This record gives sequence, C-alpha cells and structure tokens, in this order.
Amino acid sequence: MSTMTPEQASWFAQTFDRIVGNVARAVLGKDDQIRLALTCMLAEGHLLLEDAPGTGKTMLARAMAASVQGTNHRIQFTPDLLPSDVTGVTIYDQKTGTFEFHEGPVFANIVLADEINRASPKTQSALLEVMEEARVTVDGVPHPVGAPFMVVATQNPIEQAGTYKLPEAQLDRFLMKTSIGYPDLTSTVEILAGSAVRDRSAALQPVITGQAVVDMAALAASTHVDPAVLEYVSRLAQESREAADVHVGVSVRGALALVRCMKVWAAAHGRNYVLPDDVKDLVQPVWAHRLVLDAEAEFAGATADGTISRLLTDVPAPQERRTA
Repeated sequence: MSTMTPEQASWFAQTFDRIVGNVARAVLGKDDQIRLALTCMLAEGHLLLEDAPGTGKTMLARAMAASVQGTNHRIQFTPDLLPSDVTGVTIYDQKTGTFEFHEGPVFANIVLADEINRASPKTQSALLEVMEEARVTVDGVPHPVGAPFMVVATQNPIEQAGTYKLPEAQLDRFLMKTSIGYPDLTSTVEILAGSAVRDRSAALQPVITGQAVVDMAALAASTHVDPAVLEYVSRLAQESREAADVHVGVSVRGALALVRCMKVWAAAHGRNYVLPDDVKDLVQPVWAHRLVLDAEAEFAGATADGTISRLLTDVPAPQERRTA
C-alpha cells in the first residue's frame, strides 16, 4: 500500500473538520469528544460511552449518521431483551413455503446500543460477532451488515442497580471508551434557548456519503508510521503487562487498535505521518478500558488512567521524524 500524500492528508483533514462541524451543530460544546468518535468510526472501530443519562449520547449517534448519509438504529437494552431482538430472526413464510430472514436493528450504519450493561450476558454476546466480523449468523447463514458500520454503546456506572458488568472479552472489542460529560455553561444556555427543537440532528444535512467514509478509512490506513513509533507503542504495551498494579495488561489487539487510531488522528490533523504525540493523545481512550487492575491495588486507589500516566512518564518517547 502506498503512503498517503500530503495533498491527500490535507483533503482528509478538511473533510474531517467539516464532519466535526456538522455534528457539533447538534452536540454543542463537545468538539473533542466528536473528534474521538469520528476517529473511532474512520478507524473502523466501535465506541463505548460511560455516562449519566441525558448527556447527549443518542444525539451524537444520530448526528454522526446524518452527517455521513447513513442509517441509524437505537436498541434499548433491558434484562428481558433476547439476542434475536438484536440480530434478527428467520421466519417461515407459508405463502412461499420458504424461510425469510427479517433483519434486526443491528443492520444500520450506526447502531446505538443504549445501556448495554442492563442486558443479560447472553444478549450482550449477540453483539460480539457483528462487532468483530461485520455480519451476523442466524440459523447457520451469514448476513453482512454493510459498511460503514459502527456500534456506539452506552453503559451506566456499575454502581447503579440492575446492571451486568461487561466481560473483558467484550470490552476489548470496543476500540475506544470515553464519556461526553455535561456541556459548559455557554453551551447549556444555547441548548435551553433552543428547547423547542427536540432533535437537533434532524435538521442536519449529509456532508459526505457512506462510501466516502469507507474510502476515507482506507486512505487513513495508508498513513506512515515510523518503526520507532511502533516500538514506542510496543514498549508501552509490554510495560502495561509488567506493571505492579495490573493483573492483565494491553494485548497485541489493543496495540493494533492504538495504531489504527493514530493513523486516523494524524490524517485528521493534516499529516501523512504519525508523531509520538499522537500516541499520547489517544492511549487513554484506547487502552484504559482494556487494563484489568489487580484487586488489591484497585482497592488501594489505583486507576487505569493513573497507570497509563505512569507508563507515559516511564517509557521515553522517540524523537520526532516528520517525513515519511
């Protein structure tokens, strides 16, 4: 694969900024979170949002789908939700004498899995195949969900009643985990002033087509990464596995996830090469949810974010090389 040219990187950054600006018309005052979400989409990954109700998670998913001329479905996860309610079901048609597959709500470009940790582990696992393979298998028949495809899942804080903690294997399927948080005072006032508009995303016009998103993802994959930066990522991952307060560190899949995101992040800043600073910008949202802390260390106050901060301090970054 040939490396992205500077001209292509400039076009990528301009298009990325247009999408961010469009989504920001619906999700006010959250440009940083929007940039992370779009980076996740263009890295062909899935996003996990842990946040309180009413912070704009649904609005973010709808605005992203509207901006890329895509479809979006919302699935409200509850304890009685069945796997077939997510993936779809095969029904026998008496008129034709054949079985027909009826698609579930997972068949959309952007799927909002709301309060995913309220569903049973069996239903949670229904998302595993489609998140990894972009297809579902019902009665032995595979059904591709199309492209682009992204799951934006939300979960309540674990201390809330009636939740099932996501297993580490499923957490690892999410490329990033972050939170939107409450808007600042200025944005809150603007939201309240427009209270007559129930859905700000409904007024958004598409910025690019779904196929263009697929093309942008392929272009971002050609961003140059210097071997020194790859070694830096490898050392960080290795150190995470050897840290005293960590029970399970970052896997090779986690390191690959970071590299995919770095490439998009660099292109979104108009560069056709990755810098060590790109690693520092993304390592927390990409890796924090993958770390399994030692129980005693966690009880003593250790956090994943604190562990990652120490890794960045202990592992020296390579000198910047600005050309591919």
